Amino acid sequence: MKQAELVRRYLEREGHSVLVVHDGRAAIDEARGREPDLVVLDVMMPKADGLDVCRVIRAESDVPVLMLTARATEDDLLVGLDLGADDYVTKPYSPRELMARVRTLLRRARHSRDPEETRRPGAPEETLKVGDLLVDPARHLVSVAGGPVDCTPAEFRILETLAAQPERVFTRAQLLEEVHGFDRFITRRTVDVHMLNLRKKIEPDPRRPTRILTVYGVGYKLTDGSG
Repeated sequence: MKQAELVRRYLEREGHSVLVVHDGRAAIDEARGREPDLVVLDVMMPKADGLDVCRVIRAESDVPVLMLTARATEDDLLVGLDLGADDYVTKPYSPRELMARVRTLLRRARHSRDPEETRRPGAPEETLKVGDLLVDPARHLVSVAGGPVDCTPAEFRILETLAAQPERVFTRAQLLEEVHGFDRFITRRTVDVHMLNLRKKIEPDPRRPTRILTVYGVGYKLTDGSG
């Protein structure tokens, strides 16, 4: 509870309106009822932990989710990202770092809601088509052969980046910069988790991908899936 109050003070000093709850079930209820701009989740909560809460929220909403945890191993981080968390801060952390993460997530959320006003330089404005894969940056939509595909915000940014330049090989470092920016805790293996999840969603057979291809020793590229 002390940690939650500290986070609340940090956020309020930045001018944000903040609601604090102290268990996972209450977090789910409030997220559903209030439609917040950002959810900051501590992994260790009673009734339902932060990972369970993240799973429920991500199934119902694209709201940015920032995880806070004392678990500093890479596997713990990847579990959170696999569930759809947008960022992951390990304790102890500085207020300055936390607020920088919050600003980044809120800015990216505005890109999705108001693409014409906040579009980053060089970002595509029209629907991107690679084979029967469509990525619509303005409406934040993805479809394959006409069927909708649900992507987390991080997955969408990766797919948008790849679809804007099909056949171009992107390194993991380039994709990390696109999705997570300056984060010193995020590793290149994070990209592999996102790619694994994307393949499950857009590939006919994720074990034999024909769209998102690995270029060994370099990174990944997106093709039209024709072979």
